[in-house]
Amino acid sequence: MNTLSKITAIAIASATITLGATQAWSSGSHGGGHGAKTNIGMPGKATDAKRTIEINMLDNFYEPESISVKEGETVRFVIKNSGEFVHEFNIGTAAMHANHQKEMMMMVEHGVLEADKINHDMMKMDMGGGKTMEHNDPNSVLLEPGKSGEVVWTFAKAGKIEFACNVPGHYDSGMMGQVKFK
Repeated sequence: MNTLSKITAIAIASATITLGATQAWSSGSHGGGHGAKTNIGMPGKATDAKRTIEINMLDNFYEPESISVKEGETVRFVIKNSGEFVHEFNIGTAAMHANHQKEMMMMVEHGVLEADKINHDMMKMDMGGGKTMEHNDPNSVLLEPGKSGEVVWTFAKAGKIEFACNVPGHYDSGMMGQVKFK
């Protein structure tokens, strides 16, 4: 990508985030329980994972675009952000993603999250009631361009589960994939 294209892409992403930030969202907590045991499964132990799935995040899609798992399987995901923007890998249902998108918007509104940068020093900022924006849920990883992370997850019974990027505008542009049960 040439310099002008890169600048244009960053400007478009920034405008998307800025326009979305003007919407009024209800106040929520980052860490609203979406990492706890739910119908999607629970955090797993790396020693229990029988396989590793590599996920590559680009602007705005994943490689692979879907994954297959077995009920009760523990999978180690190794995630790399090869895009030019901040991206997230988050395991959940469509409803969970919708709620999480509100929390991610709050991160943008408070300057924690920018198009291509995470202001880590601001993530521990108290939002009131002891709530922070640390983004440390076990079903999710938020990565700056060029960074890598890991999620180890034990899947529950088959259901409508997807992995998605909930950075404002990314899910709506199609950055999500299906978890298929074998």
